[in-house]
Formats: sequence, C-alpha cells, structure tokens
Amino acid sequence: MRVVAVWCPDWPAVAAATAADLPATTPVAVVAANRVVACTAPARAAGVRRGSRRREAQGRCPELHVTQDDPDRDAYLFEPVVAAIDAAAPGVEVLRPGLVVLAARGVVRWFGSEEVAAERLVDEVASVGVECQVGIADELSAAVLAARRAALVPRGMSREFLAQLPISELSVEPALASADRAELVDLLRRLGIRTIGAFAELSPADVMSRFGADATLAHRCARGLPERPPSARPVPPDLAVDHRCDPPVDRVDTAAFVGRALAEQLHVRLAAVGAACTRLLVRARTGNGEESVRTWRVAEPLTPEGTADRVRWQLDGWLTGRSADRPTSGITSVLLEPVEVVTAGALQPGLWGDVGAGDDRARRALVRVQGLLGGDAVRVGALDGGRGPLERIVFVPVGEKPLPGRDPDAPWPGRLPPPAPPMVFHVPPPVALDDDVGDAVIVTERGLLSGRPTWLRWGSRRWSVSGWAGPWPVDEYWWDPDTTRTVARLQVLLDGARALLIVGGTDGWRVEGVYD
Repeated sequence: MRVVAVWCPDWPAVAAATAADLPATTPVAVVAANRVVACTAPARAAGVRRGSRRREAQGRCPELHVTQDDPDRDAYLFEPVVAAIDAAAPGVEVLRPGLVVLAARGVVRWFGSEEVAAERLVDEVASVGVECQVGIADELSAAVLAARRAALVPRGMSREFLAQLPISELSVEPALASADRAELVDLLRRLGIRTIGAFAELSPADVMSRFGADATLAHRCARGLPERPPSARPVPPDLAVDHRCDPPVDRVDTAAFVGRALAEQLHVRLAAVGAACTRLLVRARTGNGEESVRTWRVAEPLTPEGTADRVRWQLDGWLTGRSADRPTSGITSVLLEPVEVVTAGALQPGLWGDVGAGDDRARRALVRVQGLLGGDAVRVGALDGGRGPLERIVFVPVGEKPLPGRDPDAPWPGRLPPPAPPMVFHVPPPVALDDDVGDAVIVTERGLLSGRPTWLRWGSRRWSVSGWAGPWPVDEYWWDPDTTRTVARLQVLLDGARALLIVGGTDGWRVEGVYD
C-alpha cells in the first residue's frame, strides 16, 4: 500500500518562532540538555547545527534566538497544519508534530495522480503559512525518508531508493525508531556498514541473532518491507473508552484532566488483555455536533502519559482556535479507541515482579487523589535550573509536562556538586556554627571560612563537627540591587555519621538539606 508523508522541516524551531512572533528571517534554535535539537534555515546559514552546544551556537550566531524544547508548544501549533491536510485528504495519521502520513490510494484517486496530490498538499499547508515537503513510497519509513528529500519513489523501488542513503538515516526520524536506534546505527558504522543498502544485504537471521529485535525492524525498513509484520495482532473488542462531559468542557486544563482519566482507563483495559497500543484514535464532539478526530501513530507502545499528552495536544489546538474549525460550544464527549495493538511484551510482569510496578501504583493513586481534589491539588517535583537543591525543584501537577523555568543543564557557576541531599527543607531552619573557641564561623569576603568548624548547634542540641567540604560562595543577581544576595554553602559531617548541607548569608547559617 502506497503511503504519503508530509514533513514540515525544522518544526520545533518553526513553532518556537511562531510562538514568539518572530519574522522568518530570524535565526532560531531549540535546545534540550544544553544542545541544539532543531534550528531554522537562517540559523544553519550562520553555522548552527543540530547537536551543537548552546554556547557554541550562540558564538557562531550572536543574534540567535534560543528557546527550550517544548513538545506541547510544537503539538498545539501543529493543529492548523493537520486540519488543513485533513480538509483536503481525510485519514491523516500524526506521527509527531511536524510529520503526518496518510494512505496514498484515496488522495491519489481524488486528485488524479501522485504528482498532483503532492502539489495540492503542499499548497494546503502553505495556506496556513507553513512550508512542507511531500514524499510518496510503498512503505511508511521509505515515504518519510522520501519526504525529507521531496521525492516520489516509483512503485516497487523503495529498496533501491533507500540503498543509496547513509546508514544514519535509519535513526534520523524519532517517530519511526526506538530510543536505542542511534546506538545500533553507531555500531553498524563502526562495523564498516556505511549505507542502508549494505545493511540490507545482511542475512535477516544474522541480524536478528547478532543485533536483536530493533535491528530486525530497521533491517525490514532497509529491505523495503513493512516494519510491522503483516500478522499484527487484531484489536480485541470493547477496548474503546469514552467520557460524557456534564457540564460541557470549554477549557484546555479541564479537557486535559479528562484525557488523563481516560488514558488510565484505556491502559487498564489494554493490560487486562495483554496488549499495548501503537495507533490511537482520539475523537471529541461538541453539543453542536462538531468533531475533532485524529489518529496518532507511534513507533513504540503508548504509555498512559503518552496517551494523555496526545489527547491534550489535540484538544488544546482545537479549543484555543489555532485551527480554522474552532468549536462553537463545549466538548460533550471524548473517545479513545485503539486502532492497532501489539502484544504487550516488555510491558508484561517479569518473573520476579514488574519493574516499575510500584511507581505505576503510586502514580495511579496520585491520579485518583487528583480526581477528588482537582487538577492542581496534587503536584510532584521536577528538575529546574539553579545552584542550590531547593532552587532546583519546581512542582507541577501530576500528568503535566515538566517545563523548567530555567535550563537545568546550564553551567550555573557555584552550583553545589553532586550528590544532592535527598531531603531538602522548604523553610531552612537556623543553626549556629562555631569554631573551637566558641566564636561564630562566617564566610569572609574572599570566600573562605573565618575559622575551623568545630561545633554546630541546632535548636537545643549540639554536635561536634568531624569534617566539612566547601564553602561554595555564590554572588547572585549582583546587577540588580533589589534581588542581589551573597550566600555560601557548606557540607558538614557530624559525629554519628550525619551529614548536613548548610547555607550561610547575612542572617546566619541555615540547614538546607540532610544527607542519608
């Protein structure tokens, strides 16, 4: 079956520029873990490349607009593109924001030929102000790689088209590969396999025995075969879950909460029959009969969090009117229906118990409490940017994507070295630190201790100090008189093998954390 792929180049960077209302000529880069994951054409012209460190990219392009990776932003801004394609060719499946696929038979029959269909799809996407490329081939992966080259691969020529491509192309599209695909590609390159064609020449039995299951899927792609075998498991009946909204939902946060609850119900049903979902249909309806229908395809089985994310992305773009068909009334029903399932496999409990089962039970308990108290009432900690352990914690509602306000991977000079204390005080209690003659120990202007720490008093108790590390002085916001502060952190080991992290400033020493 021929497949059409529509790819919007550099979509995370394009979405970031759209969100910031920047002109197309502005160089934009999206970073994650302090490395560039996407950039626009003007940024590449200035020397910015994917994988570059943030400082390196800014050094090559001083006017570069840098923003953090945000999958939610990418998804809801992609909704108008999906709506435009769906209006011209129904049956769109979203692989990820920036990439959709659909069966070629219907769209080609409607427009008359593959060439005309490709031109029409490009025009439809351009009508919402976005550039795209279209690829058509016999199989999904070949069509996606063809879209990256704006190529229409002749029927029966997918293997020949793929053979000339470098082996790295097998891992270039995350929507089609597992998280370990990059390691496989690196291993193949070190073994001297430089092209997809050379990889396709290997024996399937040898690939399976030597490299494992994911390599077998990549090998099927290289040979121009479907990655998912034809004997895919049929969808068991009665797996779909739906929710009637009373009163109707017209807010994104409320719709996201409904999506999380439905995701939990769906995965309970899937687990009961030993299945995992790889293609999911999400349908939402309003009281006036309007509908939003999307099919989401993934390379690896969806988790409850992944399912909830996709429901939120779809409803966010619909309710906020970023697509042309904004509903005129609230959502009255939401339906989740598995379209394609596989055997759970790795999701099955192991011989000695399911790995992560405790975390899953805890998460479900939190979701139930959240249902009783409200979406924002239950929060969990996420990593943020900062120097001290308390500064590096931000609390987000359960199920929400943690979006740090400050880059946690930035250098942060003066940051406390690992390990961080496992217990941190929200309000640090005061303590007194004295030397051997009873004088208070402070941090001098040179960043050194005024004496040897000997005693630490915490409330009515007094401990002797057997060792310490530091201090680590920090002069923060020195350019702003209203927020500037100078503090120093010190790790102290007390008799009895108890260790504390204390922070000193103008108001004396306080306990910021306790080590095990």
